[in-house]
Amino acid sequence: MARSTTQYVCQQCGTVHKKWAGRCDSCGEWNSISEEATPESIPKGLGGGKKGRKIEFVGLEGSEAQVPRRVSGIAEFDRVCGGGLVPGSALLVGGDPGIGKSTLLLQAVGRLAAKHRCVYISGEEAIDQVRMRAKRLGYADAKVDLAAATNVRDICATFDDKDAPDVLVIDSIQTMYVDNLDSAPGSVAQVRTSAQELIRLAKRRGFCVILVGHVTKEGQIAGPRILEHMVDTVLYFEGDRGHQFRILRAVKNRFGATDEIGVFEMTEKGLSEITNPSALFLADHRGDVSGSTVFAGMEGSRPMLVEIQSLLAPSPYGTPRRSVVGWDSSRLSMIMAVLEARCSIAMGDNDVYLNVAGGLRIAEPAADLAVAASLISALNNIAMPNQTVAFGEVGLSGEVRPVGQMEARLKEAAKLGFKRAIVPEAVSSGKGKRKGLGATGLDVLEIRHLNDLVGVFRDLAVGGGETEANRA
Repeated sequence: MARSTTQYVCQQCGTVHKKWAGRCDSCGEWNSISEEATPESIPKGLGGGKKGRKIEFVGLEGSEAQVPRRVSGIAEFDRVCGGGLVPGSALLVGGDPGIGKSTLLLQAVGRLAAKHRCVYISGEEAIDQVRMRAKRLGYADAKVDLAAATNVRDICATFDDKDAPDVLVIDSIQTMYVDNLDSAPGSVAQVRTSAQELIRLAKRRGFCVILVGHVTKEGQIAGPRILEHMVDTVLYFEGDRGHQFRILRAVKNRFGATDEIGVFEMTEKGLSEITNPSALFLADHRGDVSGSTVFAGMEGSRPMLVEIQSLLAPSPYGTPRRSVVGWDSSRLSMIMAVLEARCSIAMGDNDVYLNVAGGLRIAEPAADLAVAASLISALNNIAMPNQTVAFGEVGLSGEVRPVGQMEARLKEAAKLGFKRAIVPEAVSSGKGKRKGLGATGLDVLEIRHLNDLVGVFRDLAVGGGETEANRA
């Protein structure tokens, strides 16, 4: 029997009927059923008889007034969020266990509760445990609505009305579950569906939802990768257990700068914000030690000075060791290869140890020149010129390439008392003619090739005033 190629569809409600009738059984309209050709459909696709509704379109220019951001008052947290929380947005906060995710968010909603209605839903801890933390942080009197729940249906039914909160914290998304799925909480399907329902509710009711996410042993957000695509902002809370510093980094932000960071210090009273992280990271810096170089970097829109330390020692084994903390190990191998091939500096027989002091992790290529200076200094046992910063990208031919926001880097160095800077040479304007660099008050040395940097240390060795042996 041939399959029918036509169907009868109600033009009011979209119900498909097997045969024509004068009245639709679904919506009750008369003379609304018409014959249509059966559309082609793929297996498991949009076929099945149900007709979708037509989408209404609007222009880009709207008349709605922009809702102001909800500012927590924690400057470092607001900076990473782009100036505050955007109504109707979804944030995902990830980090290692015990790094301080719950502490930070409890402090944030404790501050926000002074002006906005905030709700904190814990799926991991009991109510008494959260109260103990709030008391330790000094927020026991904050007007935060607290609950322990894991059923997404109950959460959506509670807040899907006009009394929805301004900020909702879910700690954590891996403990939430949707009851019409058979899989266990934390599975891919549960995490994806739970996040989708909560995000749809937040955008429909106009409140900000903050999701806490677990991470894998590789440091990525646990669960499906699509979770990071669904939310508006992804924040990673980083830190080393050996240091009291914590760094909140934005890796995705639809409402602010990407790669913006906020620096905190873990104390007995919780997380305290650091307004001048450069001074903190350089607190123990000694300028008379070989292998130590100060790098003027950029983290988002913030200039930051950190110390890069190198140590070279003869290798007792056939295969020299390369140990890197806070930087890319493959990029270290590249810098060492360029120094050996282009500058005739052999260091391949030594064990090389590279460390970014303070527990900060650097990802930008502008640190290449500072790393090269640190390696040359450690190999020759000659200290970097005192009160000097360095930055610049190094190419495979040994050339030093310009980087962005150079003036902001130099201004931060001048503010902290540095006198000299080693920077890339301007390609367009020529040596010593870069616009704006003279206004910083630093003695700027512009170099074009790594051989120029080697010449700086060669002059120091000839002068004999900067070696550790002469100082001793």
